[in-house]
Amino acid sequence: MVESRPLQSLDMMVNMGPQHPSTHGVFRMVLWLDGEYIVDVEPHIGYLHRGSEKLCEGELYPQIITLFDRLDYLANFNNEQAYCMAVEKLMSVQVPERVEYVRIILCELNRIASHMLFYGTMGLDAGAMTTVMYGFRERERIQRIFEATSGARMMHNYFRIGGLKEDVPADFRERVAGVLGELERGIEQCDRLLTYNEVYLLRTKGVGVLSGKEALEYGLTGPNLRASGVPYDVRTAEPYSLYDRFQFDVPVGENGDTWDRYGVRMEEMRQSVKIVRQALEQMPDGGPFMAQGVRRIPRPPKGETYFCTENPRGELGIYIVSDGSDKPYRLKVRPPSFVNLQALRAMLRNSYVADAVLVLGSLDIVLGEVDR
Repeated sequence: MVESRPLQSLDMMVNMGPQHPSTHGVFRMVLWLDGEYIVDVEPHIGYLHRGSEKLCEGELYPQIITLFDRLDYLANFNNEQAYCMAVEKLMSVQVPERVEYVRIILCELNRIASHMLFYGTMGLDAGAMTTVMYGFRERERIQRIFEATSGARMMHNYFRIGGLKEDVPADFRERVAGVLGELERGIEQCDRLLTYNEVYLLRTKGVGVLSGKEALEYGLTGPNLRASGVPYDVRTAEPYSLYDRFQFDVPVGENGDTWDRYGVRMEEMRQSVKIVRQALEQMPDGGPFMAQGVRRIPRPPKGETYFCTENPRGELGIYIVSDGSDKPYRLKVRPPSFVNLQALRAMLRNSYVADAVLVLGSLDIVLGEVDR
């Protein structure tokens, strides 16, 4: 007679990444599974580390702009704006009003372009392919404007400490105004395609829930924080540039789940279109594109400063220490993607392994910014 023994279950360890296509870069998650349930998760970063902050100490202030283009490489203009405004704050430089409007227009268009890539890849993570075609169609409209303005589709190196590299094209206002209507129609088409799709709702509603209290404790910012019901946006909480002149709403979620994180970004694109339209109406027709008295290679006075902006992924903070030379003594970045990843473990525990890809995708990380 065979003696019967109780069945024993063992947690299985699975590596997802660093080459997994759905980890959105060289990012590795070690998953401990009980069947299809995630018991625990350990994120591993650092595969893309380039030492950008240390490199800044050996670069002239204008040269550092190219390094910021390569942090969050989906929000190049937003990165350039944060860095340039941090140095301008250190130097007490007031840039021309027209420059502020141009920067805001380009940054809000960049926000839409970034969210459109998020939209496409979220569809991919859920098993859809058409979303990528829709999202990249709208991105292409914006990329053409970026290329015509800066000469590059990515890594623009267009903003300067005190202004811009050069004035915008003569037809800049008409070109941007012409694309806004197309973007609005494109956003609505994207919304109808995916947002209330029955399969997508089943995959995202109630998945990866994070309360507002937890989101604050983990230091989340940007759409991920607002999806948990916390209406914090740097553009309204601590207005910089000319954002206090515009009327726009701050989208907020209710449940803090994967669907809310997606929905907040969809609504943000509509609000960015509103901001760009107002900026076009208010922008002066002419004026200088550089502040007077700013040297080509500036030497900020001794001191330190911190400046933050609302990037597509949250609060991007720049801390600079100047020793009075033409290179920063110390530069530290507070990257939203890196900070937002802290909540991944709490969001994935007790979820299905199939949900891991969607929950990670809803954080919308960029590994160039995480690892630096």
